[in-house]
Amino acid sequence: MPTPRETLADALLAAGPDAPTLCEGWRTRHLAAHIVLRERRPWTMAGASGGPLADWTERQVQTTGDDAALPDAYAELVGRVAAGPGAILTRLTDGGNVLEFLVHAEDVLRGERVPDAPRLLDDELESRLFRSVSRFGRFTYRRRGVGVIMRVPDGPRAVVVRGAESVVLTGTPVELALHATGRERAALVDVDGPADAVARFTSPADA
Repeated sequence: MPTPRETLADALLAAGPDAPTLCEGWRTRHLAAHIVLRERRPWTMAGASGGPLADWTERQVQTTGDDAALPDAYAELVGRVAAGPGAILTRLTDGGNVLEFLVHAEDVLRGERVPDAPRLLDDELESRLFRSVSRFGRFTYRRRGVGVIMRVPDGPRAVVVRGAESVVLTGTPVELALHATGRERAALVDVDGPADAVARFTSPADA
């Protein structure tokens, strides 16, 4: 089974430099540029979460990606994704990048499409991804105004946010990861619970 990094690099290489992704405004070459800049020039990601440097960060991604529009340059860029930031740093950081790499792989594999069925991983990787996404969801769902429980069919469940009323998000770890990272329209996730709780969750007041 390929590692999450290998899965991402393979998806990028197979798609080519100009394929659509789930990341608005990014073709595959821009997504590859984002990974390389994040790992090798992390200061360029200062505006990745918004703020006054957001436009500057986006320009770094766009410029680096556009420089790799030709096949040979793109293959070299994806090679840098596959290689990581160096032997020591790659070993130290890849364990914590399971969510990042697998979500971005789905950004490429799905493009602008929603698949007919969820993609499954091996048991060990699904377990690692579920642990990562249940931690990540504490931050992304905390302002939805309801409790949130994540559940994998015939698998684990986790209370992500506590509340008087809760919704239950059901899906594979990959689908839950897409949902928690803002790709709700592309995620095959069922949202269940009391009607008013589901309404608050799907239409948060600060959205």
